[in-house]
Amino acid sequence: MGVMNKLMGFLGLDNEEYIEETTVEEERDEYDSHHKKQQPVSRANNVVPFQAREKEGIRLILCEPRHYSDAQDIADNLRHRRPVVVNLHRVEKDQAKRIIDFLSGTVYALNGDIQKVGDTIFVCTPDHVDIQGTISSVMEE
Repeated sequence: MGVMNKLMGFLGLDNEEYIEETTVEEERDEYDSHHKKQQPVSRANNVVPFQAREKEGIRLILCEPRHYSDAQDIADNLRHRRPVVVNLHRVEKDQAKRIIDFLSGTVYALNGDIQKVGDTIFVCTPDHVDIQGTISSVMEE
């Protein structure tokens, strides 16, 4: 029968399957050695500790626009997730209204908040900053 098996194998009619047995440990070692070669060496440099973010803190931007065109700079700060205090005492009332309308739309688009804290002072915050409390003189108006 050995000759018959050889002849069948030569003709491609061999029905035998070759099964290679490996242990789980051998497969794990092969997997680890294959994946370790592909990992970047400087992987630790890509990880930023969570505490480093806390040390940076939140930067509060103070703005005193003089023209309507300054509203875009204020909106850019909001877009970069920085809270902004806007003092409008240096612009005319119609320009101040246009600036507040523009900033209200920006804050709405960013899911933030805008609150009046004085006669001509507003606080605009992005979504990750919460404003708590009210100022009584603003509520009376």
